[in-house]
Amino acid sequence: MAQQTAMKKTIVFLLAISLLAFSCNRAKKTAREAINKTGETVGQGVSEFADGVKEGVTKTFGCELKLSKQLTDKGLSTGKFSIEYDSSTESKVVVYFIFEKDFNQTIKAKVFDPENKEYGRTTLLVSGKAGDAKFFDFLFDKRTDIESRSTILFE
Repeated sequence: MAQQTAMKKTIVFLLAISLLAFSCNRAKKTAREAINKTGETVGQGVSEFADGVKEGVTKTFGCELKLSKQLTDKGLSTGKFSIEYDSSTESKVVVYFIFEKDFNQTIKAKVFDPENKEYGRTTLLVSGKAGDAKFFDFLFDKRTDIESRSTILFE
């Protein structure tokens, strides 16, 4: 009789451990799924936030690129541009130039504030074949903090 009671206790104990292990694995799986779903939601939110910030910066800056008549007459035009900062060394204007004709010339870039006062200047050799298009980086002194609604003139 004592042996039967011990056997029943052992079976109950093993069943309890099995149920507990099953419950733990199920809880782990549920927790993992919840974490993954939360991570996915946060990732989407961060991505949307970053896109919103990028759009806000683009709209806020409202800078304008202008090419001199001499450059447009030589078959040069622009596509997209961006303004980037490296806090320790420089301000950079990245310009996508499109070449309608062969082109090889040093271009001067000047930055003007909304009141048409110049506050930055640099030069860069720009070269491309007719039908080419590529990005060029114009590096300005780190103190040239390109303001919103500035004009960047290429001549």
